Amino acid sequence: MLIAGPTASGKSAWAIEIARRTGGIILNADSMQLYRDLRVLTARPSPEDEAEAEHRLYGVIDGAVNFSVGRYVEQATAELAALRAAGRLPILVGGTGLYFKALTEGLSDIPAVPEAVRERVRRSCQDHPTEALHQRLAALDASGAAALRPSDRMRVMRALEVLEATGRPLASFQASRRPGPLAEARCLRLFLAPERKALHARIDARFTAMIAAGALDEVAALAARRLDPMLPLMRAHGAPALMAHLRGEMALADAIARAQADTRAYVKRQFTWFRHQMEGWRWLATEEDRQDALALAVRGSRAAS
Repeated sequence: MLIAGPTASGKSAWAIEIARRTGGIILNADSMQLYRDLRVLTARPSPEDEAEAEHRLYGVIDGAVNFSVGRYVEQATAELAALRAAGRLPILVGGTGLYFKALTEGLSDIPAVPEAVRERVRRSCQDHPTEALHQRLAALDASGAAALRPSDRMRVMRALEVLEATGRPLASFQASRRPGPLAEARCLRLFLAPERKALHARIDARFTAMIAAGALDEVAALAARRLDPMLPLMRAHGAPALMAHLRGEMALADAIARAQADTRAYVKRQFTWFRHQMEGWRWLATEEDRQDALALAVRGSRAAS
């Protein structure tokens, strides 16, 4: 069973309810919740949540690791095999569309970029704005650059690294895919799609609650590690703005407002991703939709047992 959806759509709580009704095991499919450093800021399930249902692949990676989608698929594949052998229902939950796409449709066969090449590209990029890097990519790979937002530093640099390492555009590898572990699996594919205005209000309220629950202390501890700012966890929603506040560059209220706005913008991209990239998913817009899907999941688990 696959449960995707935008940030703050209630995926985690709903997955726990399904796990309790079906005896299933919850597997993480959120790229930030893999990391152990920012439990509050990434809305990772709490110890109380984990006591209600078994959770796997949460908080298992150190923030200093640049964890790739390929490595995620390797770990998720191993967990899926173990649950299949034990006769337990896997409930994959998260908001990272690329993880679900890799599990269901497979991964492009892109060669690993040597660390020396990655470091060389990053050094050449560090003093340049993202828009300038996008222009550099466009001069080398116009079609590849056109497919990326000029502000998406991570993906622009990834494309430059692959070009440097292989001499070929990233898109040239994407036509060939290794099949994903769920490519042939029959499973419910659900996307929680709450009404946008209510979701935005929930995002804003949740971030304020995160600050009260210690998110700023978490970010301060992460900043003290002086990690590479290009690492995935360093760009967790809210982390850059809170780090700017800790450096004295903005007031806390302004940092909170920026983090909330960034998260709302990310939610818009999540909706767009699933609408255009993931065919065959059932969108659940209302509570009635969720109850119908829950009943279907329960019936399916009973039939399989």
